[in-house]
Amino acid sequence: MSGPQIIRTPNGEELVVLPRAEYEALLERADREAEDADDVAIYDARKAELASGGVVLPPEVSAAILRGESRLKAIRNWRGETQLYLSFKTGIGQGYLSDLESGRRTGTPETIAKLAKALDVPLEWLS
Repeated sequence: MSGPQIIRTPNGEELVVLPRAEYEALLERADREAEDADDVAIYDARKAELASGGVVLPPEVSAAILRGESRLKAIRNWRGETQLYLSFKTGIGQGYLSDLESGRRTGTPETIAKLAKALDVPLEWLS
């Protein structure tokens, strides 16, 4: 069978039979198109966020986040700071900073404010 075959059921419904390779190609294309649509939706949402005065991170920070780093770690590295130095600067324990960067814990608003001040970045970058 080289192409689709149409079969009509007794109640008049049409069914299409096609080779498995064509079926799998259709599924793959549908997956790609769905992924593309998701990407477009994310892009549109970010453009709208930026237009409304949303957070604009430096490209290096965004790239680090895309590589899997947390926002806090990406910003700390971008600023060239170590966890130990940031701990000293803020009075926040180094282990606690590690937990914040890994997502094992979330910081209080006061902690996030201290980190933003120590890293000299807008509070929104860490919120």
